[in-house]
Amino acid sequence: MPAAPRRTGRRTHALLASAATLATAAALTAALPADAHESHHRPGRYQDVQLLSFNDLHGNLEPPSGSSGRVTELQPDGTTKTIDAGGVEYLATHLRQARKGHPYSVTAAGGDLVGASPLLSGLFHDEPTVEALNKLDLDVTSVGNHEFDEGARELARLQNGGCHPTDGCYGDREFQGADFPYLAANVQDEKTGKPILKPYWVWKKKDVRIGFIGVTLEGTPGIVSADGVKGLTFKDEAETINKYAKVLQRQGVQSIVALIHEGGYPASGSYNYDCDSPGAGSGISGPIVDIAKNVTPAVDALVTGHTHQAYVCTIPDPSGRPRMVTSASSFGRLYTDTTLTYDRRTGDIARTAVRSANHVVTRDVPKAADMTGLISRWNALAAPIGNRPIGYISADVNNTGTESPMGDLIADAQLAHGRELDPKTSLALMNPGGVRAGLTYAAKGAEGDGVVTYAEGFTVQPFSNTVNLQDFTGAQLVQVLKEQVSGVNAAVPKILQPSAGLTYTLDLTKSGADRVVTDSIRLNGAPIDPAATYRVATNSFLAGGGDGFPTLGQGTNDLVGSDDLSALEKYLTANSSAANPIAPPKADRITVVG
Repeated sequence: MPAAPRRTGRRTHALLASAATLATAAALTAALPADAHESHHRPGRYQDVQLLSFNDLHGNLEPPSGSSGRVTELQPDGTTKTIDAGGVEYLATHLRQARKGHPYSVTAAGGDLVGASPLLSGLFHDEPTVEALNKLDLDVTSVGNHEFDEGARELARLQNGGCHPTDGCYGDREFQGADFPYLAANVQDEKTGKPILKPYWVWKKKDVRIGFIGVTLEGTPGIVSADGVKGLTFKDEAETINKYAKVLQRQGVQSIVALIHEGGYPASGSYNYDCDSPGAGSGISGPIVDIAKNVTPAVDALVTGHTHQAYVCTIPDPSGRPRMVTSASSFGRLYTDTTLTYDRRTGDIARTAVRSANHVVTRDVPKAADMTGLISRWNALAAPIGNRPIGYISADVNNTGTESPMGDLIADAQLAHGRELDPKTSLALMNPGGVRAGLTYAAKGAEGDGVVTYAEGFTVQPFSNTVNLQDFTGAQLVQVLKEQVSGVNAAVPKILQPSAGLTYTLDLTKSGADRVVTDSIRLNGAPIDPAATYRVATNSFLAGGGDGFPTLGQGTNDLVGSDDLSALEKYLTANSSAANPIAPPKADRITVVG
């Protein structure tokens, strides 16, 4: 697949009315080079470049609902408050306002801009989101794992344009593709060994040049369906970035930013937590720390994503110098504003002068009219499908916690579907990453409180996985549960959401596989018999061994059912009504200790 050409696209840069922005600032505390403070008197040498960035939008064009549409802000007195955030109508206004007074401004993203999207975008293979990103004047992005949900051919279509091969064109217009390049430096065609899209891109304004290298996490094949990554290989993030940094330097580009779809976990969930306050980089953990410590000092800043966390940290590079690493949470709730001071004499960024802050995409600013028009146009196409009621709930069904009510509800729905296919089905397991949102009791539109629409169900389960049945021995089932907290999931556990009847204790004071207390595992009150056969329902992604559960890929006597959203819809329809809505599960199937 050839690298996609850069199309110019129309750039509007509309500047909207000034609006207050909640912000937090983190800076590399060392001063500029000695004479940089005099740059107002000698404007020729130093040029501030504004880098605006965001990540993990996941097609959330409309304001996300519930906890997915809020951020937590740390207050000066140590308390926290939540702020409603997100929605591209507001994101556009904030970005356009932020660019005001910054003639040198570039906007970049860290991947997962599409995929696992609400119905408004997902129903149309994310064409609405790419259109919105074009209007946002996005300049460049890395790919993320979700850009591969529908495979490399579909990703190439999002880049280059053209109508969907199966569903055709929507409305009266042909899809034009992205005005910005998708960068995939570490994603290679298995046969040719070459990147499937551009590995890097250079932003230029007058004599200022900044190179961008984009990578996704090396572990993408383990968290995407096998069909989505067929024929592709994913290389080490740091090694790939270092390779292309040398390529850029040979071309005379000394200022380099890495866009990395991999991230970390700050010690606080507040977006304005200062993760440098305990010491540079000590307030963050996770895969990005090792990557950052191995990325060449030639790279001046790292824009990251994937973990849906918010942070502005400095992590030492291999030479021991602090370097800015940022992430803007997810779903368009935040954006990061970073100042890169470009030294014309060296062509490099004055690293000691890098400043960065995460800003909330508040909803108290005027909506961007062009985004409102875009959403309205696509909503008109989606409404006949999306507004259909599929069930009723008595309260919010949240998607939070080690075990979530929403995860349990999905598992129960898949168990019910499994028993329709085969009455011997024993239990169901749902991967937490496949639960994209909860269900909100308050009406989003005109449907009424407590009504669950198809669009809301689609937002929860947008992947179109099938519900699959497989046979496992009791010993294998125990091994599956232990794989939640061992192997590739040891550092960041992936706790499968259990259907009703499966109970056990998770002891977090222990380490590795021992965190699942084997003797505590019960199915309908009875201990698991290692030699017995259990019929287990999972989605097709898990049934292929995805998410670090190799044992789930070893089941036998496979039977493929309908798609997971249909299973949820059927369960809600059968078990709820306006007069008798379904209550959120109590999420008490896993007992967490420690």
